[in-house]
Amino acid sequence: MRHLSIDLETYSSVDIKKAGLYKYVQSPDFEILLFAYSIDGGPVEILDLASGGFESCIPLWLINAIKDPNIIKHAYNAAFEWYCLSKYLGFQPAQAYAMLPQWRCTMFHGLYCGYPAGLTAINEALGLPNDKRKLSVGSALIKLFCTPCKPTAANGHRTRTLPHHEPQKWELFKQYCKQDVVAEMEVERRLSTFPVPESEQRLWCLDQVINVYGVAVDPQLVDGALHCDQIITGELMVEAVQISGLDNPKSVKQLTEWLAEETGEEVDNLQKGTVKKLLGTVNSDTARRMLEIRQELAKTSIKKYAAMKEAVCSDGRIRGLLQFYGANRTGRWAGRLVQVQNLPRNYIETLSHARECVKGKKVDALKLIYGNVPDVLSQLIRTAFIPSPGHLFLVADFSAIEARIIAWYADEKWRLDVFATHGKIYEASASTMFGVPIELIKKGNPEYVLRQKGKIAELALGYQGGVGALIAMGALDMGLTQEELPDIVQRWRQANKRIVDLWYSVENAAFEVMKTGQPVGLAKGLVFARECDTKNDLDFLTITLPSARKLYYVKPVLKIETTYTVEFKNDMGISDTKKVKTLAEIEAIQQAGNVVTSIKDFTKESLYYWGLNQTTKKWEQMPTYGGKLVENIVQATARDCLACSLDRLAAAGYQTAFHVHDEVVLDVPENLADLDRVCDIMGQPIPWAPGLLLRADGFVTTYYCKE
Repeated sequence: MRHLSIDLETYSSVDIKKAGLYKYVQSPDFEILLFAYSIDGGPVEILDLASGGFESCIPLWLINAIKDPNIIKHAYNAAFEWYCLSKYLGFQPAQAYAMLPQWRCTMFHGLYCGYPAGLTAINEALGLPNDKRKLSVGSALIKLFCTPCKPTAANGHRTRTLPHHEPQKWELFKQYCKQDVVAEMEVERRLSTFPVPESEQRLWCLDQVINVYGVAVDPQLVDGALHCDQIITGELMVEAVQISGLDNPKSVKQLTEWLAEETGEEVDNLQKGTVKKLLGTVNSDTARRMLEIRQELAKTSIKKYAAMKEAVCSDGRIRGLLQFYGANRTGRWAGRLVQVQNLPRNYIETLSHARECVKGKKVDALKLIYGNVPDVLSQLIRTAFIPSPGHLFLVADFSAIEARIIAWYADEKWRLDVFATHGKIYEASASTMFGVPIELIKKGNPEYVLRQKGKIAELALGYQGGVGALIAMGALDMGLTQEELPDIVQRWRQANKRIVDLWYSVENAAFEVMKTGQPVGLAKGLVFARECDTKNDLDFLTITLPSARKLYYVKPVLKIETTYTVEFKNDMGISDTKKVKTLAEIEAIQQAGNVVTSIKDFTKESLYYWGLNQTTKKWEQMPTYGGKLVENIVQATARDCLACSLDRLAAAGYQTAFHVHDEVVLDVPENLADLDRVCDIMGQPIPWAPGLLLRADGFVTTYYCKE
C-alpha cells in the first residue's frame, strides 16, 4: 500500500473559525493556494496553484493518485483536505464519500492516543522541536495570504494579498506549507506503533458524512430572536440607567460598587450563582430589579442565534456541528460552532406559540405572555434546528445509560434487576438506601421526598464522589442541608458495594500494571497494560475496553503523596476539619485566626499522567484515581454504544442530522418516521457487551427540543 501525505493552504473570504469548514469551502471565492505533498515519506514537493505558470494546476497523475483506492492519503485534520479537494476537483458527493476510507487523519490518531489537538500542541506534547518564532511567522503568513485584507490607500485599495504583492513572504509561505507535511509525517511515524482500530476509522468516515449532511435552520426564528433580543436589550439598558444612574450598567466594576452602596454589603462578583443568591437575600427593591436586569442581560446563550446566522450555508443548513473524538480517552464527540452539546433546556409548555411570536417579532406579546423575554429566547434555541422539507425529526436517546453501564461492569445485582424491569433507578436507589418499599416512593406520599435524595446520589456519587460532588451537582439548591449529605454518601455506598469494589479494583489494576509492567485483566473484558515505544520515547497506560478500543494515558507515573487532615476551631469556637496537601496550607489556616487542635498525616501512592487540563487548556501532569478511571471507562463505553447505534441506524437507511451526548437526532421523511423501529435498533444487544441492558426512548417532532 502506498501513501500520500498532504497539506493545503487555501483562501476564502468566509471566516472559518466562525462559519466552519463547509461554508468556508462553499464560498464562491474559495481556492487552493498551495498543495504540498510527499509520496511514501519521500521529499516534500509543493504546487504553487496561486501564482500561475507551469505549477498553477494539479497534474493529472496526482489527481489520479487522490482517486486511487490503493493509495492512502494522510493529513493533519484530514476532513479539511478531503473536503477542500473534493470541492476543488469537482467530485460529486457519492464519489467523495466513496473516497473517505482512503483517508487517514493524523489529528484523530493523536487524539486517540491521548494527545491534544493542533499540530503545534501535539508536537510539543511529543517533544518534537517547535520554533515559536517560526510559528508566529506562519500564523502571520496565513493571515496575510489566506484571509481578506482591509482596503487602504497604501495597498492600492485591494481586498486580498496575492503572491506578486509580497513575493519574498510568498516564498517563505511555501516553505511553511512544506514544513507542515514534514511535521505531520513525523507525528504519524511516532504514533504508528499504536494504530487506530479499523472500527474507529470507519466511524470517522461516518462522522464526515453526518457533518457534511448537516441540519436545517429556521431562518425566521433566528432573525426574529436576534430582533427581539436587540429590542429587549435596549429597553433593559435604558431601565438600568434610569434606576442606577450608571454610565454602563453592564460594567461589573460599576455595578458591584453601586450594589455595595445600595445594599450596604460587599459584592465580590456578579457570576451567575452569585446573582441568584443575592436575589434571595437583598431587601432593596431597586437592587433586586438591577440584579434581575443583570440576569436577563447575561443570557449568553442567546449568542448562539448569532452563531447560527454566521455558520448557516447558502442552502439553509449548518454543517460541521460535531468534532470527532473531541474528548480525549473517552472519545466522545465535542460541539463546534453552535455547541449543540451545551444547549439550554426548554420548559415552556407552549413552545410552538412562543416560536410563532418570535418569528413574528411580537415583542409585546412575548412580554405579556411569558414575562422574561431573554429566558424565552434562550429556551427556543434548540427549536431553531428543523427537519428538511417533507421530513420529521426522530429524537431518541438511551435511558440512564451510564447507570446501566456501571451496574453492568460492577455486576450490581439489584440495579441490573431494576433495568431489566421497571427502570426507575432514582426510586429504586432511594428504596435501597433508606429501606423503604419502592411502591411508597410516588407522588402524593410523604416518602416521595426520598426520590430527590436518590436522584442526587445517582447523579453525583457513581464515580467515588463525596459531599463535594453532591454540592457541585446542586444538592443544596434542591433544599438538602449540608448536615444530611454525609449520610446520603454513606447510604449510597452501602447500597452499592459492588460499585465501590469496582473503584478499588480498577485502581489496584492500574497500580499493579505500573509496578510490574504486566497486563491485568478484569471482568467484562477490561485489560490494563503498559505499552511503550522506547525508541520514540512513548509510554502509555492503556485500558482496553470490551469494544476493543483503548483508552490511553500518556507518560503515567506513580507518586508518593502526603495529605493532612487538620482539625481546628475558628474565632467563634466552632470546630471544623479541612484536608490539605501542603504545610503552607496549614500555616494559612492558622494565620486566618483559627486554633489548630489536631493534624493527622496520610501517605499514599497516586497515579499521574500527562493530559490537557480542561480548565487551563494546558498540557500538564494530572492526577487520577479509581473513581475517575471508572468514569472514563463508563463514559467511553457509553460512547461506544452510541457509535454502534449510529452505525446500525445508517445501515438501516436513517440519516443522522446530529447527536448530543447519548441522543440521536434523525432527519427522516414523514412517511418513514417509525419511532418504534429506531428505539428498537438502539436497544438491541451489543455483541461485545453481553448482558448489558439498553433501552431507548424518543419522540417525533417538527423542530428540535427537549421533550
